[in-house]
Amino acid sequence: MNIYHQFIFPRLLDRMMQGESFSIYRRSLLADVSGDVLEIGFGTGLNLAHYPSGVRQLTTVDPNPGMNRLSRPRLDATPIMVDQRLLSGEALPMAAESFDSVVSTWTLCSIPKVEQALDEICRVLRPGGKFFFIEHGLAADDPTLQRWQNRVNPLQNWLGDGCNLNRDMAALVLRVFPQTEIDQFYMENLPKLGGYMYRGIASKSIGGDD
Repeated sequence: MNIYHQFIFPRLLDRMMQGESFSIYRRSLLADVSGDVLEIGFGTGLNLAHYPSGVRQLTTVDPNPGMNRLSRPRLDATPIMVDQRLLSGEALPMAAESFDSVVSTWTLCSIPKVEQALDEICRVLRPGGKFFFIEHGLAADDPTLQRWQNRVNPLQNWLGDGCNLNRDMAALVLRVFPQTEIDQFYMENLPKLGGYMYRGIASKSIGGDD
């Protein structure tokens, strides 16, 4: 058993991600989520308080049992029916075209086979369904900062339990959802090294080709 992975890191992440700066972006991103919803990287359940009232059924996936344990009080307090799964987003057992919405908040940075996970997200979305995401990653506008992100990334990967600073989230998402418009910006109150954000809502085309 990896004590840091299952016990220490989940508590550190839960404390760090509770800030109001993060909550503002959660509320804004999740405001239009609807229907049958899948959340990739559920973590400690910090998104639960920000889903709109119309969301009644939520399926979640997260591979870390320590995160799932910490999410228990939030699950007990929500009126949403939650089907919680202990698994990774890279190999989803759900049937194709099962969900109206898929949500990922600060998760794609830490999935080892992130391209595969994005393919899975597209597969389980219904035609016309939407992928809601906000992620941190490679600072697209600053080559000097990119070099520092690349240098520091091995340490961040260890301390952040697989988190990467230097993923080009726009390129990753656009490969699967090419019509997506992505906002890119620095999040206030965060160091620039890990504060460059990618936010967007991607739609799966009705015809199945994005």
